[in-house]
Amino acid sequence: MNPTKNNSLYSAKRLLAVLGISMMGVIYSGPGNAQAGDLIRAEYPELATLFNAFDVTQGAAYEKMAEIANDPANSAIRNELAMHFRMMSTMTMSEMMSSGMGHDMSNMMSGSYGEQEVEARVELLEMMRGEYSDEVAAEAFIESSAVNRHLAEVIRRGRSFENRLFEIYIDDSISDKQAAVQAAIDTYLEDDQHSVAIDPKDSTYLLGHPQGTGFQTSFPRLSGFLWTQQWLQLAVLEAVILESLDEEASDGVDTALERFWNKIGSAGGMSMFPAPTELPMAPAIAPNLYSQSAQAAIILDNLNVLETMVADTLVFPNFDAKEERIDAIVADFTNKSSNTDDPMNYLLFALRGGIYNQGGPAVGELMQSERNRSRAMMDMQHTMIMSSPQ
Repeated sequence: MNPTKNNSLYSAKRLLAVLGISMMGVIYSGPGNAQAGDLIRAEYPELATLFNAFDVTQGAAYEKMAEIANDPANSAIRNELAMHFRMMSTMTMSEMMSSGMGHDMSNMMSGSYGEQEVEARVELLEMMRGEYSDEVAAEAFIESSAVNRHLAEVIRRGRSFENRLFEIYIDDSISDKQAAVQAAIDTYLEDDQHSVAIDPKDSTYLLGHPQGTGFQTSFPRLSGFLWTQQWLQLAVLEAVILESLDEEASDGVDTALERFWNKIGSAGGMSMFPAPTELPMAPAIAPNLYSQSAQAAIILDNLNVLETMVADTLVFPNFDAKEERIDAIVADFTNKSSNTDDPMNYLLFALRGGIYNQGGPAVGELMQSERNRSRAMMDMQHTMIMSSPQ
């Protein structure tokens, strides 16, 4: 897979396979091992370190945002944000489109919390650059005061599944990748309580839930920061899948890593390569994963949407029932039959955000947005067209 690997590393990798670590491509690390596995660390040590750091950073980011949003000193900011969200909820779609309000607010990079958000990003970036043991990474969400144990297990199990997908595509001993992916899906679903659905949830849910866009509107720097992490996790999957399909498609992981650090930019968030302004989704960033296993892609997207909706709720101004609301969100995403959407609606929603706005392709080139509207505004336009008298 990796064109720079030496013979000793290759032999070690084969030995792991013989010992059963990746035997038949069906062994699954389980919910207690969200950290990067030995196979990832052996072949892509920088990624393994980042995957662990992402878990630690995200757990801390939830805490930091909740602390800022609930700070009594920020009551005036909360009231202003609450007024904005009330106004948005009462405006018609045509009024929002004509005013450009939804587009402008979702891309306002100054943020409502100003220097507090900048300071939080500086702290979180320093945290992300650190190295963490597998044990610390495995407990990152459990240790977060902003996340209850049930949600922590759902996220942690999702991370294990995502890492397992990556392992499958870098393991040369697994010849039938799609069968191994299906086995990983089956194992992931064995814990019904802590696994999300394999069918897409209602595509309007992300933007239309009661606290919709709370995260991005209130903390645009931190939403971009966390979405850049999600972008990399999808981008490196796309890169290794491409390598498994085409031996000449090399250096994709290195390219994705270089783009990741360019998007992260300075401590305060300044970068010549902007962070995602839309939630990255698999059909846009990892289309080959979607082609090989739509179910695997949907699981990752459901997890990412779930995590964004949790952040929306944690930071939503003047809303007291946050714990209950988060429990309801988790219950919905782990319910395998309710609130599901047509696969075509899911695919259209994922692509409406635009590849560029979701962080850009993993290895290809795209220097400017192919869209002139945000995902929210595209959905408004689509809804208006579909609901207009014929």
